[in-house]
Amino acid sequence: MSENIENLSLQKEMSDRKGYKEIMLTSISQNLRQYTMIIALFSIWVIFSLLTNGIFLSSRNLSNLFLQMVTIGFLACGMVLVIVATHIDLSVGSVAGTLGAVAAALMSRHGMNPWLAILITLCCGILVGSWHGYWISYKGIPAFIVTLASMTAFKGLTLAITKGATIGEFPVAFKSIGQGYVPTLFFENAAYNDTSIILGIIFVGAFILIDLKKRNNRTKYGLEVLPMPLQVIRMVALSVTIMVPCVIMSSYRGIPYAILLLIAVVVVLTFVSQHTRFGRYIYAIGGNKEAAKLSGVNIKRINFYIFVLMGLLTAVASIVFTGRLNAATTSAGTLFELDAIAACYIGGTSSTGGVGTIFGAIIGALVMASIDNGMSLMNIPIMYQYMIKGAVLIFAVWVDFSTKKKVA
Repeated sequence: MSENIENLSLQKEMSDRKGYKEIMLTSISQNLRQYTMIIALFSIWVIFSLLTNGIFLSSRNLSNLFLQMVTIGFLACGMVLVIVATHIDLSVGSVAGTLGAVAAALMSRHGMNPWLAILITLCCGILVGSWHGYWISYKGIPAFIVTLASMTAFKGLTLAITKGATIGEFPVAFKSIGQGYVPTLFFENAAYNDTSIILGIIFVGAFILIDLKKRNNRTKYGLEVLPMPLQVIRMVALSVTIMVPCVIMSSYRGIPYAILLLIAVVVVLTFVSQHTRFGRYIYAIGGNKEAAKLSGVNIKRINFYIFVLMGLLTAVASIVFTGRLNAATTSAGTLFELDAIAACYIGGTSSTGGVGTIFGAIIGALVMASIDNGMSLMNIPIMYQYMIKGAVLIFAVWVDFSTKKKVA
């Protein structure tokens, strides 16, 4: 009798271990793409740091790197939702160039208040997004065709607004959006920016609290959660990912305002995509359009609002980019669409729709910006930079397709 009890106990223990192992493997496989990209990002940083004798990871260069990434980060945040819904937007680069020219012309040629110019630019972005959404959603024209037409048209419009010349020198309030840094709080003459460190601690604390709350909610409703050791490892890894850039940037001039604006957008869009009906509908459309339609989802309206949001984020990106350069040029926005699309694919967004995260897109944008920045520091000719970026994009799509084949 006692032997039977021991055998049952042993079987239960082995079953629990097997279940524990299965949960771990499932959790790792589901998040492997994002974890891999975080590891790849740090690997890229280490490699370029070695190749540039430490210049790449200097506080000044890292701050510049994040500022370079911000523009593509805004575009990638919107592009994720576009791709998840099985669309594509090829016009974001040209539209960003045009909207930047609009803001520049309003301030430099007409002496408009910078905040009013920003508001008008944002409204123009919404109008452009509405234009795209109308033709795509209600007229049934493929997004590829509509945005390809806009890509060409807005290049011409940029030339018309700028008249072929650079428009420059903007008010301080406008420039600070793209060039400004958070001021120090307590130690003005210190060798570091204390505000940046405090913000880093706040970001890490908020992330841990949200992650633990999410775990508790899943446990409460009987859903699978990561084993606690793996959860702790995950939280530590992501906390380091958040804190290290903040500490490094604090030793230069601090965290740029543009980064804080991007963080705010990421937080809002992550909430929208994961915890609102609109976000769930986007993933439902991308996962199975017919099933979503039969479930009562108004696909036309959702697609319309996706492109309106894309237009708004393109306007934000154009404002930050123009403010950082303190100029609007005829070539502004060139190849932004490539970087934004590549950032999404690198960050785990599926090219066939239905899968993708805002956080993953930001990691992808950092990878693209790091490759750009590192190659520039090494003085690699621009022709080879374009070739390498194209190779990175096709590799990311290949990984997506190969992963799907393995799952199938």
